[in-house]
Amino acid sequence: MTRRMLLLSSLASVLRADSAQQVRDLFGSMTDALAACNPQIFLAAFDKTMPGYAQLVVDVTALVNEFAIESTVDFNKDDGDDRKRELEADWLMNLRPHLTGECQDPQPAMATVSREKVLKCTVQKQGRKWKLTALEPEDFFAPPAP
Repeated sequence: MTRRMLLLSSLASVLRADSAQQVRDLFGSMTDALAACNPQIFLAAFDKTMPGYAQLVVDVTALVNEFAIESTVDFNKDDGDDRKRELEADWLMNLRPHLTGECQDPQPAMATVSREKVLKCTVQKQGRKWKLTALEPEDFFAPPAP
């Protein structure tokens, strides 16, 4: 009986580690999507029933249309299990205006605007995929006011 419990305990810790890595990979794909000016892939990381999702779509689409975006994410907190995780992600975005409105054409003469916040996120497994189901502050991905 003890051997079985030890085996199950080891398996549970491996699953938690895999879940944490899967969530970190999800955030990596989100930063890559912003850099590639692809709001659809970025938004695919979110549960469409999440509070504030409709405004998030508007904000992210406008942000990607107006700016070339470089992002980094560091995790301050990552707690949970293989179904639900609570995170605090220190997200840094550098925004540079597009010269012609084209994604891959940042305006070199314009100064880069930096934005950094600790985002509080809830991520839940839905089927085989992890989805963000809560995000604070909700307006982090809104374009800067003119």
